[in-house]
Amino acid sequence: MKTFEFSIIASGVDPTADDFGDRFYDAGCDDALVAFQKGHTIIDFAREADSIEEAIASAVENVCAAGAKVDRIEPDPLVNLTEIATRTEMTRAAISNYAKGARGKDFPAPVARVTSDTPLYDWAEVASWMAINKKIPAELAITAGVFKEANSAIAEGEIHLSDRLKKRAKDDELALAEAA
Repeated sequence: MKTFEFSIIASGVDPTADDFGDRFYDAGCDDALVAFQKGHTIIDFAREADSIEEAIASAVENVCAAGAKVDRIEPDPLVNLTEIATRTEMTRAAISNYAKGARGKDFPAPVARVTSDTPLYDWAEVASWMAINKKIPAELAITAGVFKEANSAIAEGEIHLSDRLKKRAKDDELALAEAA
């Protein structure tokens, strides 16, 4: 088993209730720190599981069992160039050169704030590009895809994510292997 760290941003529970923390613990979130910040319940997990998809799926079910509504899972799927550098353990200058096309072709285009000085990129797309171009391990790209799929499923109202996340991880693994 491996330990996976991520956060679930949730709503729908009263942070002033006497049983606020106990609700999550009793629902299976005994491997998480529960806090209330900026109007949201934040559950920071360090969950042991065989895979990231199992860790996320079980955590979402536990948070829902505590009576909360899962809003999203973080780390954030939208990243700027500085965040890409941090996540890939590369320099900001190297990432900037990739984005400008000075080092490599077809770096993913920004998806938000396109005309600003700090455009945002889809982390799953960037991670896939980086893995295909042998800049990061394939596992990092697969994990990014699983987070993206989990957030899509949550936006669609799904809370039982296990099969969907396993399929996404397997599809990404096959796509990266074919591209290599």
